[in-house]
Amino acid sequence: MANRIDTSAIKKLKLLFTVVDRPKAEFYQDFISQYEVNFQMILNGLGTANSDLVDMLGLNIHKAVILSVVREDLVDTIMNALEDKFVTIKKGKGVSFAVPLSSVIGVNLYQFLSNNRLKRGEQL
Repeated sequence: MANRIDTSAIKKLKLLFTVVDRPKAEFYQDFISQYEVNFQMILNGLGTANSDLVDMLGLNIHKAVILSVVREDLVDTIMNALEDKFVTIKKGKGVSFAVPLSSVIGVNLYQFLSNNRLKRGEQL
């Protein structure tokens, strides 16, 4: 009999984008990491408003984009927690959204990203 894949053990993954002011990037990265997130990356971003508008409104156009690979079952929890932080942290406004990942190459990489490591002798 051929090896069968136990689909009940497979957890879908999403890529969570979180855009915040650069000085708050590490705070939010640490905050997200408490939700079993094993991979995150911070990229520098720049707002799109022109300089006259930025000066008039006193906006900070230097942004950070945090990319986090999260399990689909945790996305709503993380986004709700982020929404609460965006409201309660001084100058901590931000935006977050998630997109599904359709595939990952390699069982070990998937297990790392999903925080779903198999016990010795188990097969996916």
